Amino acid sequence: MARAQVGEMEFEYETFGRPSDPAVLLVMGLGAQLIHWPERFCQMLADGGYRVIRFDNRDAGLSTKFDGVEVDFLGLVAAALEGQKVVSAPYDLSDMAEDGFGILDELGIEEAHIVGASLGGMIAQTMAIDEPERVISLTSIMSATGSREVVDIPDDSLGLLLTPAPTERSEYLDYSANYAIWCSRKYFDADLAREYAAASYDRSYYPDGSGRQIAALLASGDREALLAELQVPTLVVHGRDDRLLLPSFGERTAEIIPGSNFLLLSDMGHDLPEQLWPVVVDAILSHLRNSAPRSN
Repeated sequence: MARAQVGEMEFEYETFGRPSDPAVLLVMGLGAQLIHWPERFCQMLADGGYRVIRFDNRDAGLSTKFDGVEVDFLGLVAAALEGQKVVSAPYDLSDMAEDGFGILDELGIEEAHIVGASLGGMIAQTMAIDEPERVISLTSIMSATGSREVVDIPDDSLGLLLTPAPTERSEYLDYSANYAIWCSRKYFDADLAREYAAASYDRSYYPDGSGRQIAALLASGDREALLAELQVPTLVVHGRDDRLLLPSFGERTAEIIPGSNFLLLSDMGHDLPEQLWPVVVDAILSHLRNSAPRSN
C-alpha cells in the first residue's frame, strides 16, 4: 500500500501491473474500502495489460476522514424522498471526483480508464463529466444517473441502508448476513460475507463517513443532462438481481449516455461475486481495448 497527498488530504492506494501500461482507476462505493475491489479481481485486470489502481475514498478506509463534521443524513434522505433539493453537504461528488484525479496526478498519470461501482460509478460518471479529456473510457457498474430514481429503491433495501450498523465487532460480523437482501441470491455466501466484514472492520471501521458520502450523493443532484452530452466511451454493467439500485437504473444510464454499451447479468445483485468475475473482467477489458488513449 502507498499514500498520495492531494491538497490537505491523504489517500491510501495500491497498484497492480506495470507502470508503463495504460492506467485503470477503480472507484469503490458507499462506505466501502479499496479491499472491496478484491486483489485477484484487480490482478485479472492487470494481467490484461493495464496498470490498475484501487484506493480508499475520502471518509473511508485509511484515507483522510472528516471527523466531527456532522450531517443529518436521515433528514437529507427524507428531504430527497419528498423531492426537495439537497444543498447542504460537507462535499459533493465533484470533490470526490477531484480526489481521483489528484491520485492520478501524484502518480504522474495524465489520462486513465475509470471504473466505478455503485456510488463509485456515480463518482466515475462525474469524473467523465468534469474532465472528459482525462478519461479514456468510463465503466459504470451497478450505479445510477443521480435522478429522482436514486432514492426510489425497495423499502427493505432502503431500511438496511439507513440503519446504523452495530459498533461491536462480533455484532457487526453477525449483521453482515443482512446484506443478502441486495446481494446476488444465487451466489451469496454468508461465511464469505462475514470474512469481508471482518477484514473491513479490522482495517478501518468508520460508519460516520457513510453519512457524509450519502450527503455528497444527494447534494450532487441529477447528472442526466450532462451525461446526455458525454463523448467518453462508456460501458454500463448491472445485475438483474440488484435490489438496491434496480436494473432499470443501469438501463437508464446506458440509455442516456450516447453510444454506450450495456451488459445486464441475470444472476448479479448489488455485488461482484467471484463466480462472475470472468465475464465482468472480460467485458471491461474488451471495452478498454476498444477505447484507445487520446495521447496515442
